[in-house]
Amino acid sequence: MVGAYAPARWVARNLALLTLLGAVAAYLHPPLFLVFKTSFLWFFAATMLAVGIVLEPAELRETLRRPGQIGLGLATQFTVMPLLGLLAALLAPLPQEIALGFIIVACAPGAMASNVIVYLAGGAVAYSVALTTFATLLAPLLTPALVKWLGGVFLVIPFWPMVKTIVLVVVLPLGAGMLLRRLLGAQVQAARALSPALAAAAIVVICSYAVAANQERIAQVGAWVLLMVVLVNGLGYLAGWWLARCYRFDRRHQLTLAIEIGMQNAGLGVALALEHFQPATALPGALFAVWCILTAAGASAWLRRHPVSIRQ
Repeated sequence: MVGAYAPARWVARNLALLTLLGAVAAYLHPPLFLVFKTSFLWFFAATMLAVGIVLEPAELRETLRRPGQIGLGLATQFTVMPLLGLLAALLAPLPQEIALGFIIVACAPGAMASNVIVYLAGGAVAYSVALTTFATLLAPLLTPALVKWLGGVFLVIPFWPMVKTIVLVVVLPLGAGMLLRRLLGAQVQAARALSPALAAAAIVVICSYAVAANQERIAQVGAWVLLMVVLVNGLGYLAGWWLARCYRFDRRHQLTLAIEIGMQNAGLGVALALEHFQPATALPGALFAVWCILTAAGASAWLRRHPVSIRQ
């Protein structure tokens, strides 16, 4: 029975490799993944369904009893990354529209995919879900305000359509996964074994679609844009880890906050950039979507082999 899940475990443990292969294939032949244009958001829903199946209800209840911990995470999310995006925009010799793209992606909430990465890395899944959900709900207000303040541009975000999207691709699938977990009974172990692979496959499609949709713009990107993407992502991880240590979080929550801060909902940043600004503004978000998955997935694979102790 254990051997029956070997392919699923292989998919989950090799997320970084599969993401890289998918991104390369999408760049070389975009039509392979452009077919997912109309179903793009439903792959987010698939990841949340998988997370709901593996999420421990007791852990979620315990997390919600600590609003202070959630508040610190949200405050860190909406201060550290916007400031890093602003520094990238100011310090690198970038065209104005691309510089603005860094600010937009940095002001987005945490990535939905971070919940899966936290699970694969052995972090606090309930805390990750809480941070992502609350950050996404706050985004319609905070993201345009931060972009206007830091970028000097007012960004219009339709509030209720975005709330509807959040409900459809985050809240409902997560709840459905938790309900399915209860209904499966003795089969829950099989579902738990398969869920990480389902989530990993969905992430590969999401990331590959981002590359396919921006293939022409990526082909024109310069070294400075790539360098700033790497720095903003890496410094986000380091800032989240260090600040969580300052907050006296245990190691699982410290790891979780690092992942949450370093990973941004770059897909949202790309969508906003394409909708409200020039196409080149979407470049940082498209590249960030690929890079943050690669770095986080690679780190999660290493951490699965070297689990983080919960001791300080």
